[in-house]
Amino acid sequence: MNRSARVISAFAMASMLALAGCGHSGPAAGADGIPVEAPKKDFTIGWSIYAGWMPWPYAQESGIVKKWADKYGISIKLVQVNDYVESVNQYTAGKLDGVVATSMDTLTIPAAGGKDTSVVILGDYSDGNDGVVLKNARSMADIKGRSVNLVELSVSQYLLARGLEKSGLKLSDVRLVNTGDADIVGAFASPQVNAVVTWNPQLSEVKKAAGATLVFDSHQIPNEILDVMAVSSATLKANPALGKALAGIWYETMAVMQKQDAAGKAARAQMAHDAGSTPDGYDAQLKTTHLYYTAADATRLARSTELMTVTDRVRQFAFAKGLFGPAATTVDAIGIGFPGGKTLGNPANVKLRYDPSFMQLAADGKL
Repeated sequence: MNRSARVISAFAMASMLALAGCGHSGPAAGADGIPVEAPKKDFTIGWSIYAGWMPWPYAQESGIVKKWADKYGISIKLVQVNDYVESVNQYTAGKLDGVVATSMDTLTIPAAGGKDTSVVILGDYSDGNDGVVLKNARSMADIKGRSVNLVELSVSQYLLARGLEKSGLKLSDVRLVNTGDADIVGAFASPQVNAVVTWNPQLSEVKKAAGATLVFDSHQIPNEILDVMAVSSATLKANPALGKALAGIWYETMAVMQKQDAAGKAARAQMAHDAGSTPDGYDAQLKTTHLYYTAADATRLARSTELMTVTDRVRQFAFAKGLFGPAATTVDAIGIGFPGGKTLGNPANVKLRYDPSFMQLAADGKL
């Protein structure tokens, strides 16, 4: 139950969109820089299998999606995309109106590719779902000089960089071996491999290996591997009903799934089934997934300085690894907007916007 192969294709996507834009001025933009679109009624949202995203298909199956879409006179279709990165690419190419993704991938794929994107829901953060595992070691310091198998240019590499930093080490102190997420468990089983970085469910498996020790995990960097609902800013501006409906759907589903009664257990069991897991297996993964169950908590994070701080760490890493594309000559090339008019990067080129207004409506009971 994972976010699939989270290999970042921002460079290719940014180049493709840049070429597509040659010779075309594109839609006119308003004073806020967001392209102007005509209103519409039908919307498609993409999702892929991951513990923190299973509430979305459950909401569709249980009728919660239809309930809120009907309230606002629109239609919302949730579509599963088997490959996580492909879902983000489809959104970037305009085939989807929104998608669930990590905040890092939202920045490095659609935003870096020039697609103005708004984060309307802060769903969860990895609270131990991603980790660094070593053989015959006691601490992160023991990784120095080792070869490390991981999915390069993914949140695994980001996690490794943060773990090294906290241990006084650098990425240059290790050798990276690019390994597909499906091959991580098998690789760690071989005597030649003694260091891996991965996410659940692979993380749970590699921790079982003889001599294996978890030396660093995402619990130590809260809110840095953040999962969000990202929507086209132009679509959202022309159709605010979409943002309202999505917030209504999410928080009604959160209220159901956190219950310990029969209804809550049935909801989580359905989510587990949709993910190809068992109820016990899914509950175990929820323990290392910090879901923002209430709109008030999510809104508080969206308006906090902490969100700007962790976003700055992520963008610094992304730029250093070339994930902003060939045209970006500085980390400030892409603007990231926050509540209160605050901005990281170029305020004249804001392509990623954290918009808590719909979560705020949910928190205030005004949806």
